[in-house]
Amino acid sequence: MEQEGKRPHLIQMLLVEDNPGDVGLIREAFYGCKLCNDLQVAKDGQEALDMLRAASDSELPDIVLLDLNLPRVTGQEVLAEMRKDDRLKRICTVVLTSSQAERDIVKSYELGANAYVCKPIRLEEIRDMVSRLEGFWVGIVKFSPRGYR
Repeated sequence: MEQEGKRPHLIQMLLVEDNPGDVGLIREAFYGCKLCNDLQVAKDGQEALDMLRAASDSELPDIVLLDLNLPRVTGQEVLAEMRKDDRLKRICTVVLTSSQAERDIVKSYELGANAYVCKPIRLEEIRDMVSRLEGFWVGIVKFSPRGYR
């Protein structure tokens, strides 16, 4: 329960997604989210790495929502690069993809994914997923304070 006059921690997210339709649906689902104040979007893996590396410690996202099937640099390559980088390795990374292939799931966890979620198709399912992500990653999980990553 939120204390009167005290605002909850607003989180920053980076969505790495090349499909504009999926970006639109996910943005719409996050529109009603109370705790996400900043949803940045990278359209491919290289852009995501460039954004993350250029960000100051206070600008780094709390959560990266990462598609696997990306142009230029794949989601798994992004994940591997993040986990090798001392500044980026502690960022919570949720693989959000349409792949249900066991090899993708296993490889993503081997590379350090914090969660693997199969991307829903319909807006109602996406809203439900966002609500569940919010409930767990925002309502329960405690993030490393900014500047201590």
